[in-house]
Amino acid sequence: MGSELSPRHPRRGLREEDLRVRALVEAPRHPFPSPVSRVLRGGDGVGVRPDRVVELRNVHAKYVTSERWIVENVTLSASKGEMLVLMGPSGCGKSTLLNVIAGRLPGVIPGVVEGEVIVDGVNPVKQGFRSLAGRVGIVYQNPEIQIVTRSVYEELAMAPENLGLPKEEVISRVEWALDALGLRGYEDKDPQNLSGGEKQLMAIASVLTMKPKLLLLDEPTSMLDHTGTGMVLRAITTLKEEYGLTIIAAEHRVEWAVDVADKVYLMADGRIVTGGTPDEVFSDVETVTKLGVRPPGVTEIAYELYRRGFNVGFPVRLKDFEKILGGVP
Repeated sequence: MGSELSPRHPRRGLREEDLRVRALVEAPRHPFPSPVSRVLRGGDGVGVRPDRVVELRNVHAKYVTSERWIVENVTLSASKGEMLVLMGPSGCGKSTLLNVIAGRLPGVIPGVVEGEVIVDGVNPVKQGFRSLAGRVGIVYQNPEIQIVTRSVYEELAMAPENLGLPKEEVISRVEWALDALGLRGYEDKDPQNLSGGEKQLMAIASVLTMKPKLLLLDEPTSMLDHTGTGMVLRAITTLKEEYGLTIIAAEHRVEWAVDVADKVYLMADGRIVTGGTPDEVFSDVETVTKLGVRPPGVTEIAYELYRRGFNVGFPVRLKDFEKILGGVP
């Protein structure tokens, strides 16, 4: 890590584009996690519930190179501690929607956004990218693009250190992130020698040292094998259940939606076609399949039984299916 924090890690400067990958601008100096305690009044916050971390209303978005809307008429919300999963075929608008929520579109990426976008009480479209300072962190599908140092400890410490936070605060944040992501013992390891899952855990930990209120995940397991996917999924479950972090993920793996999500939104052609709890969404097997999303395996089996005249409902978890069949008391 840099300066006097740890002589074992040489200091390397953090470029602005690297810092943006880690988290959005400068983090506030508050304990993690931070409750949304104020009541929103006036301006862009009118009508927004104080427990809402994200509120989108009739949002349209496109890039300057696009002739049509990439995101069209999207309305959704995420309350403190909730996890939302966006699913749908490639090109349906999931990543673009995350860029809107993160303030990167149009704040960093040239484009047009219409409708109301409220993130932690501010409207980044009207108030600018930097209005989300320290409020939002984003992790992408390829952890390699987020590695800029030669040790895990340095990787985690670099962003808060370059923001000029006190030495004690930097150390505290790094220690917390190491424990939260299960990376204790990895401090001196070269990031390039980590497995894919370990690299992605490090990328998430690097974002968390910024203490964001909202974590955005853009296909974080698409480049990982089964083992790496399991590592990341368990870590995200811990962040949600034990630390109450609000999370929105764009994912294609159905286990994210079934095992962790509070709400699932299925997208097609830039629009949200359906949304609700995992049970509500995946019980409509025909709609889910038409949208290019494969339902959970047990739901597919239950649907096939239904087609053959055996109505056992449409469970989305194996334990529920076993109970229906009498396999579990």
